[in-house]
Amino acid sequence: MSRNYYITQPGRLRRKDNTLYLEPEAAPRIPIPVEDIDALYLYGELDLNTKLMNFLAQKHIPFHVFNYYGYYSGSYYPREYLNSGSLLVKQVQHYEKREKRMELAREFVASAVFNILKILRYHTNRGKDCAAQIEEIEKIAADSRAAKNTNELMGYEGLIRDTYYTAFNTILTLKTPFEKRVRRPADNPINTAISFGNSMMYAACLTEIYRTQLNPTISFLHEPGDRRFSLSLDLAEIFKPLIVDRIIFRLFNRGQLNEAKHFETEVGACYLNEKGRKLFIAAFDEQLKQTIAHRKLKRKVSYQRLIRLECYKLIKHLVRMEPYQALRPWW
Repeated sequence: MSRNYYITQPGRLRRKDNTLYLEPEAAPRIPIPVEDIDALYLYGELDLNTKLMNFLAQKHIPFHVFNYYGYYSGSYYPREYLNSGSLLVKQVQHYEKREKRMELAREFVASAVFNILKILRYHTNRGKDCAAQIEEIEKIAADSRAAKNTNELMGYEGLIRDTYYTAFNTILTLKTPFEKRVRRPADNPINTAISFGNSMMYAACLTEIYRTQLNPTISFLHEPGDRRFSLSLDLAEIFKPLIVDRIIFRLFNRGQLNEAKHFETEVGACYLNEKGRKLFIAAFDEQLKQTIAHRKLKRKVSYQRLIRLECYKLIKHLVRMEPYQALRPWW
């Protein structure tokens, strides 16, 4: 079974026959069998050429590039090999018709809210009082039903996220209080971890979209734009609480990730150092591989597979096979 490879060290990626080789600086080269690769996540300063990129395209292997600070820079998205003209037309139609688009957009937000509340209730039941945030989020979610378009809905979703982040000081044991969400550049370890994890989540969703007939540039909650795969942003809303936030709570509360050992600051920006990146990446990959008993499929599936299944559910909705209901965990 193919898997994700996360490359954090500098060097060169080279192809020889049907094998990729990572050639680190001043170290023996490391073979990576191409049939074993699902996607590549590139964090180190790597050299590669078009010959390698063509080979990856032939094997339908996307790779995602992250900059020095761990922020998502872009993806090499090979030519789509599961094209469907009829599905593309339906995807566009659902975007253009306000009622159809809002139906899907509301479902993405409803799932994200459900998953956020599930996390807050979990920690409240374990002595972390998040009752005020739960009450406020439920109120905002109820108000969001009056949203007439996706811009208004995104506004409500932003208020929900801001309220949710105020609970981080209760859930996490922090020396420095977490005041507010700051993105680029992140200004403290928590904002850095959130941004780093969200970037990984975006790339993971894009990989799973590539394995289906969906077009990644046509989205429903987020506005499609030039040079971005906005459908990944839609799907990531569902999985950020389930995957990224859980990792953050676990790593910080267990003392595995801490400010002194794993973060660096420069000119007001905070970022994960190499040790911190490796630790977070390992936790993210472990979470994607974790399995749950799927009550409909009657078998165990991984969190990574759940993302693919979400794509399939969306396709069924677009072709009118089955109304889309975004993931709401039962486990």
